[in-house]
This record gives sequence, structure tokens and C-alpha cells, in this order.
Amino acid sequence: MVRINLLPHRQIRRAERQRQFNLMLALTAVAGAAIVFLGTTILDSKLSAQQERNARLEAASANLEKQISEIKELRNQIRNVLERKQIVENLQVNRSQSVMMLDEISRQMPEGMYLRALKQQGSGILLEGVADTNARVATLVRNLSGSDWLQAPNLLEIKTVNTNGVKQNNFTLSVQLKAPTPPEDDIPAGKKGRP
Repeated sequence: MVRINLLPHRQIRRAERQRQFNLMLALTAVAGAAIVFLGTTILDSKLSAQQERNARLEAASANLEKQISEIKELRNQIRNVLERKQIVENLQVNRSQSVMMLDEISRQMPEGMYLRALKQQGSGILLEGVADTNARVATLVRNLSGSDWLQAPNLLEIKTVNTNGVKQNNFTLSVQLKAPTPPEDDIPAGKKGRP
């Protein structure tokens, strides 16, 4: 006898395949959602870590900018202090300069002449005086060129005039003031030239 299966086996197989497909679809959707969630979580954590690094770098940069501005301010203060120190040192050095200049001029002047005016402007000095001969003026120029405090004498004008029947030579002379070089013994050990 022949047996015929009248059960709808195709429909059952189709339903079984549909169920497997739905199960695979659900598993794939869950896996996809898990991957998306995991990826989002990883990207968020990396993004937050990068933002923290950026915040630290910005804070460090702001701190460095503040330190740089403080350093600039300190440099300006140091420059101002050094300028003041230089002014005080110049005043200290130049304190006796006028006395030394007048003493040097009086030492270098030969007899038979006198000064009527002496003007100083910066390091330049203008001497106006009277001499009984031109040779005395020439001697003064020679003496001033060998001086430790004065240099570059320049005779600007010399005129012969008669005053009360006496022949005199009025002269105008310019000379430059210089600081004398200290002797070798006065130079500190660290500042001497090396052989």
C-alpha cells in the first residue's frame, strides 16, 4: 500500500525557513545595534579623552602665556633698573669731571695767557682767551693734545688786537673731553686682556 503524506510539508519547511530568517534577522539587528553602541561608546571615550587632552594643553598654553608675559615684564623691569644703574654710574664717574677738566686746562696753559670764557656742551669745550703771542697759543694746543683728559684741540680763530696800546692775541679754541684710561693696576683681574 502506498502512503501519501498529506501534511503540508512545504508550508512547514517554508515556515521553518521563515522562522530561521527572522531569528537571523533579529540576531543581526542585535549584533548591529551592539556594534553601533560599542563603536559609539569607544568613539565617545576617545573624543572625551582628546577633549581632556586639549583642555590640558590649553591650560598649559595659557599658563605659558602668563609666564611669558611675566618674563617680559621682568625683562622690562631689569632693563629699567640697568638704565638707572648706568645713569647713576655715569653720574658717579662724571661727578668730578668738571673739576678735573678745569684743573687739566689750568695745568696745560702756558704763562702769558688767560681765559675769558669757557663753555662746555656735552663732551665739547670751547675756550676763549687772550695770549701775548701766537707761540703761547701753539704751546697750549700742543699741551692739550698730550693731555689725559682732553683731546683733539682745534684752533678756530686767532686775532691780533691792540688794547690800551698793548698788542694781544684773542683766540678761540675747541677741545673734546675724554675719560682717562685707568692704569694697569686699577683694572680688575677679570677685565684685563689675555695675552
